[in-house]
Amino acid sequence: MKMNKRTLLFLFVLSFIFHFPIFAQDYFKDGGEAGKTYLLMAHPTVENIKTMKYLIDNNILFVGETEIVGVYYSFENYNYSQSVDYIHENELENFHLQHLTGMLTPENIYTENDFSANFEIIFQQTLGIFFFGGPDIQPALYQEENNYAVVTDPYRHLFELSFLFHLLGGPQNPDFVPLLEQNPKYFIGGFCLGMQSMNVATGGTLVQDIPAEVYGIDEPAEIVQLEQDKIHRNYWQEIFENDQLMSVSFHHLHLPEDGFFRNDVKWRGTTSPPVLSSHHQAVENLNDCWEVTAWSKDKKVIEGIRHKKYPNVFAFQFHPEDTTLFAPADSLLFSPSDQPRTYNERIGAEGVKFHKKIWRLISKSIQ
Repeated sequence: MKMNKRTLLFLFVLSFIFHFPIFAQDYFKDGGEAGKTYLLMAHPTVENIKTMKYLIDNNILFVGETEIVGVYYSFENYNYSQSVDYIHENELENFHLQHLTGMLTPENIYTENDFSANFEIIFQQTLGIFFFGGPDIQPALYQEENNYAVVTDPYRHLFELSFLFHLLGGPQNPDFVPLLEQNPKYFIGGFCLGMQSMNVATGGTLVQDIPAEVYGIDEPAEIVQLEQDKIHRNYWQEIFENDQLMSVSFHHLHLPEDGFFRNDVKWRGTTSPPVLSSHHQAVENLNDCWEVTAWSKDKKVIEGIRHKKYPNVFAFQFHPEDTTLFAPADSLLFSPSDQPRTYNERIGAEGVKFHKKIWRLISKSIQ
């Protein structure tokens, strides 16, 4: 049967509506709800929503009556109808979604663009925002050739970098007035990619591959021979096929005797607590607006940063948000000769206390 153009257009629009339910992803269309406070999360996948819900439900993250709004770019490489369904099916009344549309390119993310007005409106209605882990940023966005990056979600990076630039400003456009000038106590937190994005958005660069560029090796069989504290993700998975092998690594930090973790996190324990790590890239050059708050044990990889001007803007290269750090889960191996243990067992009681201290500071920074 041959269809005319009007019929084809109708079917296209109908399928688009059912595949991508805009009405459920436009929470701030009418300005939110009077009397409520909101906290943003970028890249609100089902897994990230589950993470936020777990942290809140288990009194690790304290947000009071504040509600969560996931914000994202409609061109991201994720089907957010899954998030719509998850929120609806689980009756998560305190979780909402807000998609944004417009044109973002490498040439306009560090200046006024189609998103600028919406960024400001959302900023004015919220207490802060989380940026989560994810895939590699395209090196062109920090003026480098691609030597080791594997870019799978370019539009996500365009969106998050532009949002962060609007919030914090950077040398890419020195006359631009960042939104945090309106509210310097606004909270911004980042984990793994989130920290890398905060650095790139403010004019920094990245180590594209830690083993290759820091330690001069690129073969998994050589990488796994490094000391555990120099391995930032699990390369044993690239050597052996074993369902029990974890994808992450655990290593120890180097914390300054005096600084962010002592004075703000109020951590009085070891200066080399264990953390969960899953990345092959890292912060390289930092803008002067940042101070380093933590290093890897050998001080070759930056593990934490904090903004010098805005006190509630800080990030971590490791993953304090991983829910399996706080509760029993599957016992897994790091290497074929390892003994299976849970993530919770691997960081131990002191490690759990360290991570909860981080979340206590985050909770305080949001209020």
